[in-house]
Amino acid sequence: MQCIAIIANTTRPRAAVAAHAAIELLSARGVDVVVDDATAKHLGPLGTSTHRVVDKSEFQKLADAVITFGGDGTLLSVARLLIDADVPIMGINVGRLGFLAEFSSDEVPQAIECLLSGAYRMVDRSTLEIEVGSVRGIAINEVIVERAAIAKMISVRAYVNSHHVADYSADGVIVATPTGSTAYSLAAGGPIVAPTAAALCITPIAPHTLTLRPLIVSDESEVKLELRTEFTEAKIVADGIVIGSIAPNQEVIVRKGAQRVKLIKRADSTYFDMLREKLLWSVDATRNP
Repeated sequence: MQCIAIIANTTRPRAAVAAHAAIELLSARGVDVVVDDATAKHLGPLGTSTHRVVDKSEFQKLADAVITFGGDGTLLSVARLLIDADVPIMGINVGRLGFLAEFSSDEVPQAIECLLSGAYRMVDRSTLEIEVGSVRGIAINEVIVERAAIAKMISVRAYVNSHHVADYSADGVIVATPTGSTAYSLAAGGPIVAPTAAALCITPIAPHTLTLRPLIVSDESEVKLELRTEFTEAKIVADGIVIGSIAPNQEVIVRKGAQRVKLIKRADSTYFDMLREKLLWSVDATRNP
């Protein structure tokens, strides 16, 4: 790889330290490094002349890959920025769990070596296309219709391919990709879905009935969520970002997006290794250490 772009979460001091270490390692190997203006400012006294500062909109034209330093939110923001580009993303996690940014900040040298030697695997992750009237949006983890008023439930009618599925009286409804199944959907009681599955998951948030459970449907389906509550609005949230709102009887249409996100992963690990490590999946609590 001839050019690597780096972007760091400017709210995390550890991100600047890890990004600086990566820049030094890449530059020593003769790789051209570009950073955006916010990252350059975040590096502060750690910044060197070994990198160029460009507008991040230039990443898709200049970079062979992008390395993010932060958490999954940082990686998702870059993925949305590069949604129409064929540029893979490697995440260095300086946050907490980091399902997408799976390399830790202590593993910067190993991550750089994997990247430059080609000892990694590339995975494609699906996206969601959102339609709210004339507004269009893209999500990688999930789309949520959730209450806008504090302490007030909403009623959402869900359709799959125009077939009425259920009326949810709840705090909201999530439509998640397999990638997003380990995010908000999991916290709301949804299932873990392997990222290779051709599926979408519809998960109610705190439903006011025990008979409603998360529902898995084909990712070829079109999901429509209609707000049925009178005299209130609901927020539309995509990957944690509010992209709009709907009034009573308005609807949100969610379908699989045409774009795919490319992620750089460890060559010697699998999705199930990540589940065991991050979620303590299958750990026997009765077994002595």
